[in-house]
Amino acid sequence: MRLLHTSDWHLGRTLHGTDLLAEQEAVLGGLAQVVAAESVDAVVIAGDVYDRAVPSADATAVLDRVVGRLLSAGAQVILTPGNHDSARRLGTFSGLLATAGLHVRAATQALDEPVLLSDEHGDVAVYGIPYLEPEVARHELGLDAKAEGARGHQGVLTAAMDRIRADLFLRPGVRSVVLAHAFVGGGVPTDSERDICVGGVDLVPAGVFDGVDYVALGHLHRPQTLSPRLRYSGSPLAYSFGEAGQQKQAWLVELDAGGLGEVRPVPLPAPRQLSVLTGELAELLAAPEHAAAEEHFVSARLTDAVRPADPMRQLRERFPHCVHLEWAGAGENTDGRSYQERLRGRSDLEVAEEFVNHVRGAAASAAERDLLGQALAAAVREDVA
Repeated sequence: MRLLHTSDWHLGRTLHGTDLLAEQEAVLGGLAQVVAAESVDAVVIAGDVYDRAVPSADATAVLDRVVGRLLSAGAQVILTPGNHDSARRLGTFSGLLATAGLHVRAATQALDEPVLLSDEHGDVAVYGIPYLEPEVARHELGLDAKAEGARGHQGVLTAAMDRIRADLFLRPGVRSVVLAHAFVGGGVPTDSERDICVGGVDLVPAGVFDGVDYVALGHLHRPQTLSPRLRYSGSPLAYSFGEAGQQKQAWLVELDAGGLGEVRPVPLPAPRQLSVLTGELAELLAAPEHAAAEEHFVSARLTDAVRPADPMRQLRERFPHCVHLEWAGAGENTDGRSYQERLRGRSDLEVAEEFVNHVRGAAASAAERDLLGQALAAAVREDVA
């Protein structure tokens, strides 16, 4: 039995306001070639299929086309919602969709009802645990709110796994796979997971998932192995410049007669790579070593001493896919005083001049100070009138 483990598709996600649907469809549609070449029996998606609870019509159309290609290539598709998805919306028509080979496991109450796949060695039970919001899930799972840990992610995931282990007990000899969308201890987040809780609030120990052959995790966007049977596939695309240069992948998971067999990475292409460029504007516009970045999504960090005029327009003449700009040329305040303290006792003209100096990173000229004075005087006359 061969499974292709993916997660965190985030269909509809943008990169600094730039639509990524074309890039997403290019990568995800290519998974059909992997299915055909590797004789994959099922593609599993461990949450965050969409980037928002109410996806756009274009995002749902991409999912429809991608899933259609995967089914046509010979694989069944099994998915469960993540924290960015609406479980109820994603689960609409799930019974009907299952007849076509798309299995949506979105109901918390039914998380111990597996999709059963079969090969020459018998059955494989694939369970989907939708993202469990503790305050909601503890009611759906019948947990006592006063019980220790019942309000946290560890408590609800432990209850979910207890139900799955109880169902497996009634299926002797059946191999098992669990899809879960969670932040598991040992995982390393990136800066594109926008809602990872701080302080370990939603962190759960890996031992919660004991008792199954393979756990296909979603939620963290970096591919990583917590143990041979416990892995994050990561997102199929880089969704922040902190992931620039990161090789995206899926996991090809093979289950043999004894349970988990070989697991190996399947590298995914990057339709448009990400580059972070640092330097003065003139240097970035002329340096030949940046030629490759002309086709990349670019984040530019300018180090000019004075803020250049209209830098984004100039950058896009060379780097048409520049989507982010930061100016780092202004010196930082190092005297320990707040902005309010530094302006206390100054005249309106001095405050305006200080603002211009801060924004431009250079002192205003005498002519500019005269213009500021004239503008302030005109404003005072209007107020009096």
